[in-house]
Amino acid sequence: MDTVSQDRIIGIDVSRNWLDIHCLPDGKRLRLPNTVEGHARLVDLAEPVSALVCFEATGGQEWRLWSALDAAGIATRQLPPAQIKAFAASRGTRAKTDRIDAELIARFMVFRPGAGRTLPHQKIRLLRALVPKRGQLVETRKRLLAQIKAHVKLGSDEMFANMDEDLKGLLDRQIARLEAQIAQIIAADENLTATADILRSVPGIGPVASTMLIAEMPELGQITGEQAAALTGLAPIAHDSGAMRGKRAIGGGRRLLRHVLFQAALVASQHNPILKNFADRLR
Repeated sequence: MDTVSQDRIIGIDVSRNWLDIHCLPDGKRLRLPNTVEGHARLVDLAEPVSALVCFEATGGQEWRLWSALDAAGIATRQLPPAQIKAFAASRGTRAKTDRIDAELIARFMVFRPGAGRTLPHQKIRLLRALVPKRGQLVETRKRLLAQIKAHVKLGSDEMFANMDEDLKGLLDRQIARLEAQIAQIIAADENLTATADILRSVPGIGPVASTMLIAEMPELGQITGEQAAALTGLAPIAHDSGAMRGKRAIGGGRRLLRHVLFQAALVASQHNPILKNFADRLR
């Protein structure tokens, strides 16, 4: 089994208000506030030794901590919660507290030293904030348009016409502003621009799908197609045992990216000759 080169592994269970910490190999435990002061104390704890700090993806609670550690030059890894949960089950750990989770995260890092993601650079982090917000507004506009159609069927469209028009106009402007910000970030970086051009050269991949790929899969260009499919949750998972060959299904991975790529694949299966033949063969 591989070993980590760091002298200390620091596992952290991150919550809104607290950082529960477990250090290996000494087993030291402590709790710090999830604030600027707490982040500074954690940096002081990790700096004197070659430490690797690891934590689960929590939906954003870890980003300020992650940035502070990265700015201090401390090695960090963000780990998928599903892998930590499976690791806990493999150890027979049924209890769940913040302290237990912190220890599991640290021990998982020792067991799987190559796991997790490093901190993306700032422009990727900005894209990760802007792209989901654009998607949220697009979905809101879609629901609004469905409601407008329903009002027309009921004959009550005139009652809400001005309100719906104003709301749709606001959503259109906000979406356009976000799209301009996203385009500006990509255009200002040569590497991102080159990546976007390559992605958009594939029939079926447009601005939305290419931006989502750049934001959610910065590993592109450094991993194989099979690894990319697994990270996205598009790789069929085998369910075989002995002579039985179960039905394969996709799952897991990066959900937002998978949904966007599914829509792009539908378009590509109709307009990209290579992918159309591939899709027909799969069917």
